Amino acid sequence: MSRFLLSAAHKSSGKTTVSIGLCAALRERGLSVQPFKKGPDYIDPMWLGAAAGRACRNLDPYLSDPSSLRETFEHHARDADVALVEGNKGLHDGVSSDGRDSSAGLARILGIPVVLVLDTRGTTRGVAPLVLGYQAFDPAVRIAGVILNRVGGSRHESKLRRVIEDYTDVPVLGALGEDASIRIVERHLGLVPSSESTEACERIAAISAAVGAGVDLDSLMRRGVAGEPASGGSRPQPSRVPARGAPGPRIAIARNEAFGFYYPDDLDAFADAGATLVAFDPLRDTVLPEVDGLFIGGGFPETHAPGLSANRGLRRHIRERIAAGLPTYAECGGLMYLSRSLQWGGSRTEMVGAVPGDTVMHERPIGRGYVHLEETADSPWPNRHAGMIKAHEFHYSSLENLPPDLRYAYRVTRGHGIDGARDGLVIGNLLASYAHLRSLAGHDWPARFVAFIQHHASARRPGHVGHRHT
Repeated sequence: MSRFLLSAAHKSSGKTTVSIGLCAALRERGLSVQPFKKGPDYIDPMWLGAAAGRACRNLDPYLSDPSSLRETFEHHARDADVALVEGNKGLHDGVSSDGRDSSAGLARILGIPVVLVLDTRGTTRGVAPLVLGYQAFDPAVRIAGVILNRVGGSRHESKLRRVIEDYTDVPVLGALGEDASIRIVERHLGLVPSSESTEACERIAAISAAVGAGVDLDSLMRRGVAGEPASGGSRPQPSRVPARGAPGPRIAIARNEAFGFYYPDDLDAFADAGATLVAFDPLRDTVLPEVDGLFIGGGFPETHAPGLSANRGLRRHIRERIAAGLPTYAECGGLMYLSRSLQWGGSRTEMVGAVPGDTVMHERPIGRGYVHLEETADSPWPNRHAGMIKAHEFHYSSLENLPPDLRYAYRVTRGHGIDGARDGLVIGNLLASYAHLRSLAGHDWPARFVAFIQHHASARRPGHVGHRHT
C-alpha cells in the first residue's frame, strides 16, 4: 500500500485540484484509492470521493485523539491500494502553536510521508530555500517529494527542476501548468460542491488527464511508503462495527443540491445505533416520507432559495409535522431552511417557518472555525454530555427577529453560534443550531438523537409514564 499526505506551503496552492486528479488518475489505473481530508470540511471530500469512487473520510486532530485518528485511518485504508490524505491550509498551520493539530502533526500521528504542492508563480531559485526550510523545520515529517503547480511553461519548469535538484535531495514528482479547464468554481465556503456541479464528471476527467500526464505516478507510489506512527508500536486494529439488533426508527434526511453536508462517519453512526436513513429531496418531493424523525444537515439553501420556497406543499408538511412533535435535528443550512424567511442579495424568500426567526445573509462570515459548547438543562436529548462538546461552524448568515423567551440547548464558550453566547434552539422536539456536530471525542450524537426519537415514540404509547433523561 502507498500512503501519503498531500499538503502545501499555504492555502490556495492547488492541492485540492491535484488531490482530485491523483485520486481519479490512480483509479483509472485500476487501483483502489481511499481518500481522506484533514480537518472540518464537507465540500472537498465530495470531490475527492467522486474522483476515487469511495467515500472520503475526515481526520481532525483538533476533535480526535491520536489513537482514534490512527484507528479511523487504518480501518478505512486497510483494503485500498492507495491512501491519500489531503491536508488543509499550509503544512504547519493549525489552531495550536505547537503544530499538533496541523497537517504536519497529522502526518506524524499517522506515520506517513508528505508530498508538497508548490505554487511556483513568480519564483525560480527561491523555491530551493522554501523546500529546505520545510525539511529542516520538522525533521520528523518526511518530505517525500514535491509537485510543481502553476508553472509558467517548459523553460520555467526546467529552471525549477534544476534548482531543486542542485540544492535539495527532494525529488520533483511532477509539474502542472496554469489551466483554466481544470479549475473548480469557488464560493464563500470554498469549492462548489460536486453535487451542484452539472459538469462534475467532465471536470474530474479533465483534472485526471492533466495530473496523470504531469505527475510521475509510479514514482509517487514508490515514495508513499509509511513509517511508524508518532507513538510507535504496532498499528491499531480496525474497529468492529457493533452488532445491530431489531430495526430501529426511520429518519428522513434531506439530500439534494441544497443539502449535502454530512460526514460519512456520522451516517455510519446512525446505522450503528439501529436507525434507517430515508433520503428526501426538499426541492422536488411534496411530502415527507413516513418516518419517526427528521434530520436536515448543512448546505447552501441560499443558492436554491427560490426552488425551496416554491415547494410550498413540502414546506407546509414539514412545519405541520414539527409542530405535531416530530423529533427533528437541523444544522446550519437546515436551521436556515426551517426559519421564516431567507434574505440574500436584496431578495427575500419564504422558508418553512418552524423557527420563529428570519435568516439574513452577510458579506463576511458571522461564525467560522471550531466551537466549544456546554449543554444546558434545556437540551432535549437523553444522556446529557457532561463536559465540553467540540464542534465547528462556518456561516455567513445570522438569525434575526427571534423572540426573547426561546430556549437554547448550548452555551457557547468558543465561537459564535446564534447570538455569540448561545446555540441550539429548542422548540418542542426540534433542536436546530449553527454548530456542526461530529460523532467524535466521546460524543456519539447520532445515538443520542436516535434514543430521543425512540423515547418520544414510547412516550406516545398508551399507559407510558414519561420521565426526563439526564
